Amino acid sequence: MKKQRFERIDLEWGELQAILEQARSAPLGEEQIHKFKAVLTTLEHLTRELEKKRTSISRLRKLLFGSPTEKIKNVLAKGKDETSGDGGPGDDKDIKNEGQGKKKKRRGHGRNGADSYSGAKRVKVPHEVLKSGDPCPKIGCTGKVYNSVDAGVLVRITGMPPIQATVYELEKLRCNLCGTVFTATAPEGSGNKKYDEAAASMLACLRYGAGFPMYRLAKLEGNLGIPLPAATQWDTLNARSQLIAPAYRALVDTAAQGEVLHNDDTTARILELMAENKGKEGPSDTSPKRKGMFTTGVVAKNGDHRIALFFTGRKHAGENLHSVLKKRSAELDSPIQMCDALSRNLPGEFKTILGNCLSHGRRRFVDEVENFPEECRYPLEILAKVYGNDAVAREQEMSPEERLLFHQKESEPLMRALHEWLERQFANKIVEPNSGLGEAISYMLKHWDKLTLFLRMAGAPLDNNICLGYPFNRS
Repeated sequence: MKKQRFERIDLEWGELQAILEQARSAPLGEEQIHKFKAVLTTLEHLTRELEKKRTSISRLRKLLFGSPTEKIKNVLAKGKDETSGDGGPGDDKDIKNEGQGKKKKRRGHGRNGADSYSGAKRVKVPHEVLKSGDPCPKIGCTGKVYNSVDAGVLVRITGMPPIQATVYELEKLRCNLCGTVFTATAPEGSGNKKYDEAAASMLACLRYGAGFPMYRLAKLEGNLGIPLPAATQWDTLNARSQLIAPAYRALVDTAAQGEVLHNDDTTARILELMAENKGKEGPSDTSPKRKGMFTTGVVAKNGDHRIALFFTGRKHAGENLHSVLKKRSAELDSPIQMCDALSRNLPGEFKTILGNCLSHGRRRFVDEVENFPEECRYPLEILAKVYGNDAVAREQEMSPEERLLFHQKESEPLMRALHEWLERQFANKIVEPNSGLGEAISYMLKHWDKLTLFLRMAGAPLDNNICLGYPFNRS
C-alpha cells in the first residue's frame, strides 16, 4: 500500500477564526474549504497517532506527575469486585484468594521496644545508694535487696551529624632562650589520618547503601559546621576501595553459586566514557565503537541469603552475568535466571534455566487500560489472583517444593484460562494484533513458557522486581 503524502499548509490561528466567522454568513470559497479540510485532516491524523502512542504519553505523565501504584484499584477505572483480588507486583502481603480468609490484625502498638535498638550504646546505671545484699531501707522491713530480673529501661535518641569531627588543639611551648618548640602528644585513638576507617565506611553506607547523593551530604555537613565537599568524599572512598576488594570478590564468588540469579540493566552516565564517546580523549578514530553505558544489577539467591552486585560500564546485563557465572562450580546444576525478554540479558554460552518477568507482561496491560479498560480487566484480575497465591505461599513460609505444588494447584488453572483467553482474542478477531492491546497479548503468548516457569520449577520467582530497585524496595 502506497504511503499517503500530505501537503504542508501554514495556517495562522487568526486566519482560521476568520474562516469560521465567514462560514456563519456566506459559503466558503475553494481555497478556504481547502484550508479548513486540511485542519480537519490534521486533527484526524493527530488523533489516530495519539491513540496509537497513548502508552508513551501515559508513561510520560506518570514520570512527570507520579503514579500511586499499579494495584488494580488504582489501574482500573471501575472498582474491582470481591473476587478480583488486589494483587500484582508491589502489593501488600494481605492479598488473599477467595476463601483464604481476612487479613489478620497485627499485634502490638507499632512502637519499638528497647531490645530493637541493637546498635545503641548501652550504659548501666547503678543505684546511687543501694547495692545488692544491702538491708532494705523500708521502715519495719528486715529483708535484703537484690538485683531485679528486669532492669528499668530508658531510651533517649539524640541527633548528630552522620560524619562527626573532633579538633585536637595540641598545646605548644617554646623556649625563650634556645627557641625549641615542645608540642603536646596527641591523645590515644586520635590516629594519624584525617578521615578514619569509620568515616569512610559511613560514607560508603550513605552513598551506596542508602543512595544518599554526595553533594547533598556535603550541604548537610556544611550546615552543621563540618565541611565535607563531594570531591573529598569521593577521594576518601576511592583511597580505601581496595581494602574491601577481597570481600567484594568473595561476594561475587558466592553469588555465582546461587540457585536463582536475577539480572537487569539501566542506563548510566559516566563522565570519562561520555568524553570517550565525543572523541575528547584522543583522535576521533580511536573513539570506542560501543557507545552505551549501563549499570547492571545482579541479585543472587544463595540459600537463605541474597547478594546484590552492581557493575557499571559499557557491558550490558548478559555480559556481566557471564562474568559472574565464569566463577560458578562446574559440579552445580544450571541456575534459574530471571530477567526480562531482551536477548542482551542472556549470559552467552553459559546455560541457565530461563524465566521471564511476569510483571513486564502485566505492565503492558496496565499501559493499555485507558484505551481498553474492559478488555484489560480480565488478564489483570487473573494475574492478581496468581500474585495473591504467591503472597499466601510467602506468608505460610512454604518450602520451594511446597510452593510449586501450591501454584500448580491454585495458579495453573488460572494461567491456563488466561492463555485460552489470549489466544481467543486473535482467533476470533476480537483484538487487532497491531493495536496496543494486541501487542500486549502477543508479548504474553510469545514468551508464555518462560513467563510460567514458576509452574514447573521449584524456587522459580514470578518476576524480576527484586532487581529493579534492590536494595531499596526489599529487606
